Amino acid sequence: MDAKKLVGPKAGSLKYDLLTAINVAGLHGSPGFQTSMTRLTALVTARYNWRLDELSVGQRDMARLWGVNERTVKREIKRLTDGDILICKRQGVRGRVGAYRLNYAEIYRCSRPTWAMVGPDFEERMSEFLPDVSASVVKVDFGKPSPQAEIGSDDINGFGQWRHVLQHLKKADASLYQNWFKSLTMVEFSNGLLRVNAPSKFVARYIETHFLRQLSTSVGAVMGPVNRIEFTTPHG
Repeated sequence: MDAKKLVGPKAGSLKYDLLTAINVAGLHGSPGFQTSMTRLTALVTARYNWRLDELSVGQRDMARLWGVNERTVKREIKRLTDGDILICKRQGVRGRVGAYRLNYAEIYRCSRPTWAMVGPDFEERMSEFLPDVSASVVKVDFGKPSPQAEIGSDDINGFGQWRHVLQHLKKADASLYQNWFKSLTMVEFSNGLLRVNAPSKFVARYIETHFLRQLSTSVGAVMGPVNRIEFTTPHG
């Protein structure tokens, strides 16, 4: 889902459908998941900044809204971020309130099996406005080179935001970054399609198999929702 679709003349109905999808997915899940989705719906309804595509609320305010203590808030936010329902845009440190954004791709994936339970009209609307992001697809192409990418560069392959993606990956797991993500360079990011150069077929396939979720999450946190990832690799 493109966040830009949630502003403008049709924004109200689109937001309503999104919240319906979250709620119904929760109702058909485990008791814990149901509680998480109910809390998320209340938080999004009350405090989500759709223009910035951002949720920035202090833990004390969340606790008051949910009727729980701040320890419960910390556990709930961890569950939502670990499950990729929320993506952390900015950590809350030194008194600064953290910022999160909805991961539309993951909401689409986990709620899609319940759309028909709302009704055929709802299923049709969701299918129209939400592209197929239920799975990432990787295509390996051996015809393009893969230059090395370093975090210190001001502009990697012409796209300065990629540096921040790499920083996000390094912060999340320095070892994974050093061994797998450091050598990646961005070729293109357009309409949710990310094209990335990898140094070899082996690296591309290994990331596809083991670390695609981490890559998609970091790109989503910095550059926006990712619908599909394609890899290119050099000759040989």
